[in-house]
Amino acid sequence: MSSARSRAGTLKVRVIRGRNLAMRDIRGSDPYVVLSTKNEKVKTKVIKKNINPEWNEDLTLYVQDSTDPVLLEVFDKDWITRDDPIGRANINFQALVEAVEYERHEIGTVHLGLNGSQVIKSEIHRHHGRVIQEIILRLENVECGEVELQLEWIGTRGAWR
Repeated sequence: MSSARSRAGTLKVRVIRGRNLAMRDIRGSDPYVVLSTKNEKVKTKVIKKNINPEWNEDLTLYVQDSTDPVLLEVFDKDWITRDDPIGRANINFQALVEAVEYERHEIGTVHLGLNGSQVIKSEIHRHHGRVIQEIILRLENVECGEVELQLEWIGTRGAWR
C-alpha cells in the first residue's frame, strides 16, 4: 500500500447492527451509536432493550483529513441519569480512500483479527459502480460487543449515487 495521503471528502457510514453488546441495565441496554471526527458528531436512533440491535441507518460525516480515524462509540440511553458507555472503536478508512482515489483493482481483501486489533473483518469491493468497505469492529474498553458497518468514501469531486 502506498503512503497515506490526506484527503477531504464525505464518509457515508451505514451502521448495520451490533452483536452481543454489553448489558448496562438489568433488563438489557438501549444502545445507540455516535460517530465523531474533530469537527462533527452524528448519532443513530436508540434501539430499546436489545443487545443485538439492528440500526440499518445511514450517517454522513464531512472529513477534513482522511488519515484521521473516525471514533465510534456505543452508549446505553438512560432516561433519568447520564448515558452509560458500552464500548468504542476507531474506524480507519484509509484503504477505502486509496481504493477510490487511485482506482485500485486489488480490492476485495478480507482481514480477520489483524494482530489483535479491533478489526474482525474488513472487505473492500465494488458494488453497482460504488466502492464499499464492509467492516466488523470489536469494541474496546468493554467485556464484549461488535458493530457491523458499511463505509463509502465520497471524494470532494464525487457525487452521491
